[in-house]
Amino acid sequence: MKKRGANYLGLCPFHNEKTPSFTVSPTKEIYKCFGCGRSGNTISFLMEHEKFSYVEALKWLANRYNVEVEESELSPEIKIQQQTADSLYILNAFAQKFFSDRLLNDEEGQNIGLSYLQERGFNAVTIEKFQLGYNPSAPDAFALAAIAGQYNQELLQKSGLMVIRDGKLMDNYRGRIIFPIHSAIGKIAGFGARLIRNNDRAPKYINTPENEIYIKSKLLYGSYFARQAIDKADECLLVEGYTDVIALHQAGIENVVASGGTSLTPDQLRLIKKYTSNLTIIYDGDAAGIKAAQRGMDLAFEESLQVKLVLIPGQEDPDSYLRKIGAAAFRDFINSNKKDFILFQLETSLSSVSSDSNKKAQLVNQIAETISRINKAEDFTRQQDYIRRSSELLKIDENGLNTLVNKFIRERIGKFENKTTIQESLSDINQAEKIFIDEELNELLNRDEQQERAIIRSLLEFGLKSWDGEKRVADYLLPEFEDDEMFDNKNLVRILKLYKTWYDQKLEPTARNFLYHEDQELGALVVSIMDFPYEVSENWKRHYEGKIPTRNELYLEEVESTLVYMKLRKIRRLMEMNQKDLEKSKNSEEQTLLIQTQSHLKQMEKELMGKSGTVIVKI
Repeated sequence: MKKRGANYLGLCPFHNEKTPSFTVSPTKEIYKCFGCGRSGNTISFLMEHEKFSYVEALKWLANRYNVEVEESELSPEIKIQQQTADSLYILNAFAQKFFSDRLLNDEEGQNIGLSYLQERGFNAVTIEKFQLGYNPSAPDAFALAAIAGQYNQELLQKSGLMVIRDGKLMDNYRGRIIFPIHSAIGKIAGFGARLIRNNDRAPKYINTPENEIYIKSKLLYGSYFARQAIDKADECLLVEGYTDVIALHQAGIENVVASGGTSLTPDQLRLIKKYTSNLTIIYDGDAAGIKAAQRGMDLAFEESLQVKLVLIPGQEDPDSYLRKIGAAAFRDFINSNKKDFILFQLETSLSSVSSDSNKKAQLVNQIAETISRINKAEDFTRQQDYIRRSSELLKIDENGLNTLVNKFIRERIGKFENKTTIQESLSDINQAEKIFIDEELNELLNRDEQQERAIIRSLLEFGLKSWDGEKRVADYLLPEFEDDEMFDNKNLVRILKLYKTWYDQKLEPTARNFLYHEDQELGALVVSIMDFPYEVSENWKRHYEGKIPTRNELYLEEVESTLVYMKLRKIRRLMEMNQKDLEKSKNSEEQTLLIQTQSHLKQMEKELMGKSGTVIVKI
């Protein structure tokens, strides 16, 4: 990034751009991209860019800058779990280095493991990136190294790296290529081990057994390396195998992860949803591949993922097909062969139904049940489009299919035990049936929001400054907003209330307290409030600095004028309401009272207008 005035400017890491629009303000401790609109602070940057959780971002920063993180008192059981998890990560890191060393520097590893990877077309850069390795065929090559390193035997078994046979520790992955499986923050959570030599009695792949850090249903192979590419492409490609992921990455197609040959789980789908709502499944084109793609799709629709399917032709898998046709042709093939999953499933099934009415009825129910999973209000249009297109392909009445879909929705709601969940789901259905945006109402709700934001900005910037020598600005502003009705944006009300709570607790809050708050929605809102796209140029500073009052010196006038505008707004609203009541009223006594009220409001408006004449235009 290059220094530009008080800030730094560079190319945005969140979207592709040629002209720099990504600005970082060291003084405000925030960033803002004027191209894609992304904004936030250090923590939110890591959450967006690295896809960390809030806690993960805090711990990463603390580790990076040697800051000790104080945590609340943990139970003995939780402490043991955390210690075990930390120990497993350390052990896995040691194992990865051992396997990589044996792959690159050991004769057996070079002749068997490295030659196999090179035959698959993997180069040295790719092998290093994915930290691939090899476990020698000797029964205890790794075991001896681990014991020499004084690693705990119980942890070695828990990690799956070793087993006990005939009272002796033996390597579990001997004679196999090793694929480290990384967590979301890049630590090695476990391993996948592929057998190279033919052995009918041994499984082709072995995975780490589930433990404190390796939970297969919550991991996607390659997600750590793919996260930024998925975010930029706004699409996640899903394949089955480790080598498929590695091959595509090497070819420059980096927005790809693997399910590890298992059915997709809700946790894996939520991990994808963190990065994008667009999922494209790339599986083998045989019956097994289609069946594998179908597993877990209902769960994907429930997560509001837009699911497409690409089937590799012939007996190929993504890795072999890529090597056959090349990277450019493979990209073109993916882009031109994406099929909507539900419609593909329907078209494929129709060919086997033929004229069998019973099978067709089963198919109709199956499709209706799948479509019913798309039941969130924001997906209503998408759901209706599926109903229309499916009814055309099935040659059945559209209204009838719609009724059947709603039946499945109601049945699923009926299974929920929690009454609140039922009410929320029913609300989703009701919203879905009448989803629309009332532009006039939307305009009304957003009207004058800049004034509301100006009040919050004044509080955050100047709240702790002196108002009259005895009171602070916060003491002056906060009593004016006991009534929440003065704010249309309820998120601004949340900031106001939280500020007041902190202020009453003598915590002296500033914008920084909100920027680093766990609620990232509040943090992002404060960033947008505090952000100023303009700054004084160096030329202006050189010629005029010191000759005009600074914004800091004008804070009293700014606070006063901002409050006056808010009061004017409320009075005008009361006048509008009073005028409507007057027009409706037919009682003379009531009319007289309303006229007097209107006159009083007019006088208040006049007095405030007089004050507003001293308003200084904000810099």
